[in-house]
Amino acid sequence: MIPWIELHAIPIGPINIQVWGALVALGFLGAALVAAREFIKRGLDSKLLWDILFWIFISAFIMARLFHVVFYDLSWYVQNPWDIINPMLPGYSMMGGVLGGVMAGLIYVKRHSLGVWKVADIVAYALPLGIGIGRIGCFLIHDHPGTLTDFILGVKYPDGVRHDHGLYLSLLGFGIFILFYFLNRKPRPAGFFVGWWLILDGVSRFVLDFYRLYDARYAGLTPTQWLLIVTVSLGLGLLLKPKIARA
Repeated sequence: MIPWIELHAIPIGPINIQVWGALVALGFLGAALVAAREFIKRGLDSKLLWDILFWIFISAFIMARLFHVVFYDLSWYVQNPWDIINPMLPGYSMMGGVLGGVMAGLIYVKRHSLGVWKVADIVAYALPLGIGIGRIGCFLIHDHPGTLTDFILGVKYPDGVRHDHGLYLSLLGFGIFILFYFLNRKPRPAGFFVGWWLILDGVSRFVLDFYRLYDARYAGLTPTQWLLIVTVSLGLGLLLKPKIARA
């Protein structure tokens, strides 16, 4: 079992550094550095990547919030609308962030006539590392508690041993990145890493959501699970019909 470790802020003089936000930012930076290296390796201008990532970050942040507001806790935000724009309050959806980032990235890449799937593959290759780092923040503040369990990786919450999705998603992120690192040792077709990330992350998230607490559910599934059905299908399409990524 994993012992209970809780850390919300690190005081540095008069300033409190929020652990979750700091680790999300660190994860984004780590993934960006890996992606920049891949840009250079594949003959692209790394300066373009930093422009892309700036708009991806802004769009992902906004959409992560809106997805949570609309699909997970709408009644609260209808009564407390100012909480929607309070960045210090919890309530961000990873899948909403991915959607926002994808939209911003597609617009930028199209406007600058870059290869959509070439750039998407680089981002998908680096993304699991960012998730692995950022989700450590979720684990330390325990904002994704799960059901009671006797699983060896269960966390000793004050009310019993529970699944901790922050921990699981962090481990999955690091695991997928390690796998991608070895797969990247030889050339891969366009859409390869996008397809595999959609499948590996999607299937694992779909299963894990059955063990979460407090989430809104529609016909027995969380909003994220419904979206994952679409993303996993897209991932399968990219791998089974690679010509899609050349369109």
